[in-house]
Amino acid sequence: MTLLLEGKVIGPWVKEFDKAWRSLADSLGSRKLRVDLRDLTQMDADGRVILAEIYKTTGAEFLADTPMTRFFAEEAQKSGKEKV
Repeated sequence: MTLLLEGKVIGPWVKEFDKAWRSLADSLGSRKLRVDLRDLTQMDADGRVILAEIYKTTGAEFLADTPMTRFFAEEAQKSGKEKV
């Protein structure tokens, strides 16, 4: 299952991201989650906290193809591991 993030995940969009993630988590079951960050242009600190929570909870795979999106993915993986 893939969660696709596009554009800016800032301000009110962080709340929408959180709602979408929580809704998806309920139906994930044993399926592996991928979070596609390739069309993401901006993400604030609150959004990055949610990414770390997703990684911590599911061990999701992140799809990233720019220095910025790779940074977000690596930061989420590092933060997700530290909080376990």
